[in-house]
Amino acid sequence: MTTTEQDVAAPGGSTGPETTANLWLHFSRMGGYRDAPPPVIVRGEGAWIFDDRGRRYLDGLAGLFVVQAGHGRRVLAEAAARQAETLAFFPLWSYAHPAAIELSHRLAAAAPGDLNRVFFTTGGGEAVETAWKAAKQYFKLIGKPGKTKVVSRAVAYHGTTQGALSITGLPALKEAFEPLVPGTFRVPNTNIYRAPLFGDDPEAFGRWAADQIEQQILFEGPDTVAAVFLEPVQNAGGCFPPPPGYFARVREICDRHDVLLVSDEVICAFGRLGTTFACEKFGYVPDMITCAKGMTSGYSPIGAMIASDRVMEPFLRGDTSFPHGYTFGGHPVSSAVALANLDLFEEEGLNAHVLETEGAFRQTLERLLDLPIVGDVRGDGFFYGIELVKDKATKETFDAEESERLLRGFLSGALFDAGLYCRADDRGDPVIQLAPPLICGQAEFDLMEQVLRGVLTEAWSRL
Repeated sequence: MTTTEQDVAAPGGSTGPETTANLWLHFSRMGGYRDAPPPVIVRGEGAWIFDDRGRRYLDGLAGLFVVQAGHGRRVLAEAAARQAETLAFFPLWSYAHPAAIELSHRLAAAAPGDLNRVFFTTGGGEAVETAWKAAKQYFKLIGKPGKTKVVSRAVAYHGTTQGALSITGLPALKEAFEPLVPGTFRVPNTNIYRAPLFGDDPEAFGRWAADQIEQQILFEGPDTVAAVFLEPVQNAGGCFPPPPGYFARVREICDRHDVLLVSDEVICAFGRLGTTFACEKFGYVPDMITCAKGMTSGYSPIGAMIASDRVMEPFLRGDTSFPHGYTFGGHPVSSAVALANLDLFEEEGLNAHVLETEGAFRQTLERLLDLPIVGDVRGDGFFYGIELVKDKATKETFDAEESERLLRGFLSGALFDAGLYCRADDRGDPVIQLAPPLICGQAEFDLMEQVLRGVLTEAWSRL
């Protein structure tokens, strides 16, 4: 069984099949829509989305970890319109435009340490691709051409382009596209719920998990490893936060072996954890940050790789160039929307709101631990995973056939029908993932818990 991004979330809609007959959906089993078309979402307002039947659903996933400021924000639409009327498009290939210049200033000012150079893309996978290519060329430019390999974590998702997919730690997601780019290696992730060692000692577990990165670097040879790619909170597998001391130890390891640390914040940046960049929350300074999704709250596509002065320095020498780019990277309209979105964050205190209410969100979701099917609730900020189990005492998980029946056969459709859009996923062990818009509060937390309680109770009775 293979599971990918939205593969599991395919409840039927009411619109006739002919209306979607030409549409090839992403990460979807298209055969499932021959007779029953997909749901058609026509409108969003605040934390809610509405389908073509007039029903509304709480957007418990912020679209796809994207709509930080909520749906229907006129100020963001107006920012796009103003920019399109002034300069709808111009590339950043040897030219610049005001919106990209200003946005680069804002991002550099928010980034930690000396991360001051912003390379714009149109999305997260492209940002990851950019970071790996920049790392390879950086080491060639400083006289270490053998440093090309990448270390990442098991079950981690980093994107769908050939390079980003190679870094991804999900074999089922990769097999259809092999052979991929060589030179990527996996180490254990930070899922302490299923820790093979030190499961009752978070600090010891964090040191053990970080040390596995060093062991991999030493095994491959430090003179061959260019970068380590890590999400602050790992998405795939169900929101694995870092144990205490983990990133400090990883930073030490990377410095010792002259390996670049890339903080993949495509999901975690822009308030998802309550800070503009998630590395700030966990107290580490990477060499590069990759980001995208929440930069515009989804109102226009954009991404970025933010590099340190150290990484940028050899690219400033003589006639050196970075032969890499994207037609729509740093698009004027997207850049203008991102600036307006960052203004919204400041005016409405969205980061502070997440930090003030994240404890209440966790406590509300932890009520579900009294259900026999709920084994673990984990995450950070407004980004949580709920792991489902067959036996809480032994942590026994579901086999492939059971997971298929549970997630695709029941949970995805039942949650949606009950008015909650979220993700039921088994790229690792079966989980429900929640990442609501950052404007949500206790009323929305309670509704999520109530819907989940009812649907998970019924799911248990069907086992």
